[in-house]
Amino acid sequence: MGALHEGHIALVKAARKAGNVVASSIFVNPLQFNNPNDLAHYPRQLEQDRSMLEEAGCDLLFAPEKEGIFADFRPRTYDLAPLDQVLEGPSRPGHFQGVVNVVERLFFYVRPNVALFGEKDRQQLAILKHAARKEHWPVQVEGHATIRAADGLALSSRNQRLSPAERVLAPVLYRSLMATNDLAFKTSVADAQQAGLAVLATEPSVVLDYLAIAHPETLQPLADWDGLDEAVALIAAQVGPVRLIDNITLRR
Repeated sequence: MGALHEGHIALVKAARKAGNVVASSIFVNPLQFNNPNDLAHYPRQLEQDRSMLEEAGCDLLFAPEKEGIFADFRPRTYDLAPLDQVLEGPSRPGHFQGVVNVVERLFFYVRPNVALFGEKDRQQLAILKHAARKEHWPVQVEGHATIRAADGLALSSRNQRLSPAERVLAPVLYRSLMATNDLAFKTSVADAQQAGLAVLATEPSVVLDYLAIAHPETLQPLADWDGLDEAVALIAAQVGPVRLIDNITLRR
């Protein structure tokens, strides 16, 4: 959605290595915002984004206007269950329907063979892979590892809205995930989750939405490790005016 950072540029560079033509889309999608104020304040910097993409080796930028991309368009309701019923789903009703609707629209115009999405939005990635299979999209949806700042904070366009003091607080999300990782597969799921919650509690001004340990594919919450070799820890919290999300893969 624009306001590009090194995480986005990593996608372009990975695409550059994998394909002979690289296209990027920039579109602040109104269908996926539950909060009109969040939409109004989402950072936009198209000319700077264009320069960053060109320098990274992007061949084509598709940056449509709302009136163009939604011409003769009727939103669909996709079968995303159960992936849209957990984690971000209850907090942001309709969000993932909006994501899938606009991504399918972007794919209609760009027609990529492969599409890369960052793993920071792990649930979004899982839902897009699900939709691609279920809707028989002629595109291979792939993930790319989250790019982080030196203090562990996952890069996000929304980070621009953090004040200096809030930016100092924000890495507690990553520290919380790492505390969960330290106990993963060594103790119970509940104890590993509690370790992460204890770290987050050291910053009481950071308001937790959820800290979950889930199945790596279905993202359904785990009650126990159930013979798995991998799981995923996911977190969402409010830091000042900004809602941040992050996740890491847990390995046995």
